[in-house]
Amino acid sequence: MPKMKTNSSAKKRFTLTGTGKVKRSKAFKRHILTKKATDRKKRLSQAGLVHSANLERVSKMLCI
Repeated sequence: MPKMKTNSSAKKRFTLTGTGKVKRSKAFKRHILTKKATDRKKRLSQAGLVHSANLERVSKMLCI
């Protein structure tokens, strides 16, 4: 049986933490930042974790 290939887009978007959780970056921080509040932009810069509802799907894409 051939090896499973890691999804290239998922490889660029997600990283694993030391405890095995999947880390992600938050959306809405790319452009049109003038109308967004400073504290909101600061929150968006912080990394988040993948929700449990999506974890199985992301794990399959990362082959973990």
